[in-house]
Amino acid sequence: MGRSRGAIVTNASSILGISAYYHDSAAALLKDGELVAAAQQERFTRKKHDAGFPGDAIRYCLEAEDLSLVDLDRIVFYDKPLIKFERLLETYLSYAPNGFRSFVAAMPVWLKEKLYLKTVLKRELAELAGCKPKDLPPLLFAEHHQSHAASAFFFSPYERAAVLCLDGVGEWATTSTWLGNGASLEPLWEIDFPHSLGLLYSAFTYFAGFKVNSGEYKLMGLAPYGEPKYVDLILDKLLDLKADGTFRLDMQYFNYCTGLTMTNTRFDEVFGGPPRQPESELTQREMDIAASIQVVTEEVVLRLARTLHEETGEKNLCLAGGVALNCVANGRLQREGPFEKLWIQPAAGDAGGAAGAAAIIWHDYDKQPRKLTGSNSPAADSMHGSYLGPGFTSEEIRDELDAMGAKYSVLADDALLSKTAGLLADENVIGWFQGRMEFGPRALGGRSIIGDPRSTKMQSVMNLKIKYRESFRPFAPSVLWERVSDYFEQDAPSPYMLIVAPVRKELRMGLTDEQQRLFGIEKLNLERSELPAVTHVDYSARVQTVHKDTNPRYHALLKAFEELTGCGVLVNTSFNVRGEPIVCTPSDAYRCFMRTEMDYLVVENIVLDKKKQPARESDTSWQDEFELD
Repeated sequence: MGRSRGAIVTNASSILGISAYYHDSAAALLKDGELVAAAQQERFTRKKHDAGFPGDAIRYCLEAEDLSLVDLDRIVFYDKPLIKFERLLETYLSYAPNGFRSFVAAMPVWLKEKLYLKTVLKRELAELAGCKPKDLPPLLFAEHHQSHAASAFFFSPYERAAVLCLDGVGEWATTSTWLGNGASLEPLWEIDFPHSLGLLYSAFTYFAGFKVNSGEYKLMGLAPYGEPKYVDLILDKLLDLKADGTFRLDMQYFNYCTGLTMTNTRFDEVFGGPPRQPESELTQREMDIAASIQVVTEEVVLRLARTLHEETGEKNLCLAGGVALNCVANGRLQREGPFEKLWIQPAAGDAGGAAGAAAIIWHDYDKQPRKLTGSNSPAADSMHGSYLGPGFTSEEIRDELDAMGAKYSVLADDALLSKTAGLLADENVIGWFQGRMEFGPRALGGRSIIGDPRSTKMQSVMNLKIKYRESFRPFAPSVLWERVSDYFEQDAPSPYMLIVAPVRKELRMGLTDEQQRLFGIEKLNLERSELPAVTHVDYSARVQTVHKDTNPRYHALLKAFEELTGCGVLVNTSFNVRGEPIVCTPSDAYRCFMRTEMDYLVVENIVLDKKKQPARESDTSWQDEFELD
């Protein structure tokens, strides 16, 4: 089964990519170079951002293609733990003796597991396969940023592109640039730890009282409520930003190298007090801090992109890494940046590294050519709309719902779409469970909660009665691709909900002089456009374009809603509640449906009316089971 490095593969090949042990563990399967299955471990264990060995995700990927572990040609891990350990040791030595507490906290885990990751992985894989470690396929290791870059370029629709990866930290790199050409991916230059845009943003996430590695999107959503009054302070004290976008942090204000927190007392002094306590009231300071770090982040990204464009002369840019999930920065990059086209890996964080690592083996290790889709569709990449997770047959769905005592009706396609469109037009909130689950952090019409964007009450109802989350957080619009420019200042595809665009000016509503004087959270409940449920306080929206060729059913629902109402847009938020991962199975969907104030649940052709379901005791007691982030 093993081959020498650089051998040309002529027979069928199956490669499993794994990311694990930091956050968002995942597995992805490449079959003859095509990404056929991918999923995060959290969706199966119901533990948000699960970092453990992704046994359930691996099992799903294999079952999807009727394979066993021993049938695989290669297994590849998305980073190199020995190099990461080298960085850890060098960091502690550089800051000694200040880093001793952090060193003591980290070493037991490294000495017990992470340093011997190859042994740990083989043991876990052998247990999963029911075989001996020696009987497993070869286990290989890619580099962290290489995996990000591969996930960005190899699955993009471009023959050539510049690639920009931005995250917290991999082994050493925090920012890396690459040149993609056909099946090759050439590294250009990088910025190394501890100088990290991702960790800078996470430091402010921590300081604003949100959870690092999961609350960054909350900080982004909070930013429009504030004024960017701290930008000059950040650039003067914390960040030495050069004209070309390269940067260095002043580490005397940060604690992530030497302590167990992100920031320290010097940071507190700069911003007028200690970090906000989680779950305490948000003040104007946090809003202004969010606005400020968002502006700084956008400026860094834009400068880096301009430099990369000057150096490569490429027309296309691909993005990956956790910072690539900052859709506000992506929107500015699309509107103001030098590149003609932009493509962002939908699973841009560590989960997507599993797919990238597998692609590295196929293209770099096995020297296989890259096959572009050849489609003229604006959504023609190799991610299949990111619908790469489990799907369920009608029989499987009925079995799960029957086991839970659910009451439901079954409708033919036309009747289902017509009924659902009518329910949405009557301001009902609907759980929409269709086809295969999405890979990545965004629900894209496979595991979504949907509503009428014209409703003035929809945003507050969804936040407070269904998602159980902060009232300030915006919702995204799903819009028919062919009508996106009718509603938003956007003419490029955004199939993965990773680009923020302004609502068209003619759809906006004017504010009175008194309303314009409002600031902070007072801005929240003002009706700002003809689509109030998806218009953020700065008249922006995180757009998802829906394409007939990647999600025909969701596209058909939007068409049915448009025919009924004249509106080709729906509110789309992920099918989960605060602190819980997106639902995976029909049982997950039904439990979430019953524990919230959703009105209807549509699972493939099955419709469930909340009023007809058997009563359940203590519908909100489940909230105690989850860590509210």
